[in-house]
Amino acid sequence: MQALSKNFFLYLSNNKTLDRLAKRWGPKFGASQIVGGETFEEAIPLIKQLNEQGLHLTVDHLGEFVNSEEVAKERAHECVETIRHIHQHQLNSEVSLKLTSLGLDIRHDLVWDNMIMIMEEAKKCNVVVTIDMEDSTRTEKTLDIYKSLKEKYDNVGTVIQSYLYRTDQDIDDLNTYNPYLRLVKGAYKEPSDVAFTDKPDVDNNLKHIIKKNLLNGHYTAIASHDDAMIDFTKQFAKENNIQTDQFEFQMLYGMRNQTQLDLVKEGYKVRVYLPYGDDWYGYFMRRLAERPANVAFALKGVFKK
Repeated sequence: MQALSKNFFLYLSNNKTLDRLAKRWGPKFGASQIVGGETFEEAIPLIKQLNEQGLHLTVDHLGEFVNSEEVAKERAHECVETIRHIHQHQLNSEVSLKLTSLGLDIRHDLVWDNMIMIMEEAKKCNVVVTIDMEDSTRTEKTLDIYKSLKEKYDNVGTVIQSYLYRTDQDIDDLNTYNPYLRLVKGAYKEPSDVAFTDKPDVDNNLKHIIKKNLLNGHYTAIASHDDAMIDFTKQFAKENNIQTDQFEFQMLYGMRNQTQLDLVKEGYKVRVYLPYGDDWYGYFMRRLAERPANVAFALKGVFKK
C-alpha cells in the first residue's frame, strides 16, 4: 500500500496541468506551510526567526527541468541575488540549487558558466552552496560538475542518495575531494535496475554511507526525519569519538519542528531546508511520496482558515 501511495504522488509530481493549477492556488493547498514565500525577500523575516531559535538554514529557489536558456540565466541571477541578501542581512543560511534549473539539460557550458557566476559571488560573500541531486539520469553529470567546482572552491557541497546502487562507489570516488555531502534516501521514481526498491535496503545503505563518510573524516549532513536514523547517527558518533562539529542534521521546513528544536537543545547542529518561490508543486508531491503520513498534513493546510 505504501509503495502504491509513493508511486501515485511521484506520478502526480510530473503532471503539468496540476503544476499550473498549483501555482495559481498554492496557498490553499498547504504550500505556505512548507514554503518560505514567493520571493526571497518574503522569506527573510522567517529565516531570522528560525536563526533566533538556534537553527541554521539552507534556502532553495524552487524550479527545475528548465529548457530555456533565458530562464536558466534568470535563475542563476536570482541565486546570485539571494546570496547577496544573505550576506547583506547577515543571515545564517546556505544556498541549495538544482543544476537543471541552471541549464543542465540544455548545454554544459551554459550550466557551467552559471555555476561559476554563482560560486564567485558565494565565495565573495562567504556563503556555502549545495548542489541538489536529481533523478539518476543526471547523477553522473551532477557529480562531474561538483568535482570540477570542488577543485576551485571550498564552499560547495552536493547530495548523495542512498537508494541508488552506485552510491557506495560514489562515496569512494569523492573521498579525495574532501567533500561536504548531504546524505539522503532519495525522492525520485527510479527503475529497479538502478535503485533499491525496498525501504529496509535504502535505510541500511543510508546507515552505511553515513558511517563511511564520517569515518573518512568529511563533514556530513544527515538529511532525515527518521528517528531511527537520527538515533543511529548519534550513537555511531559517540562510539567512534566523532565530534558534533563534523556533522549536522537537516530537516525540511514545516516538518518535525519540535524535533528540530529538541536536537538544538541537545547540542546538535540542525539545518532547515527552506524552499521559496511559486514553482512548489513537484517539490510538495515528492515530499508526500517520501512520507505518505504527510497527506494528513497537506489536507490540514487545505482546510486551515
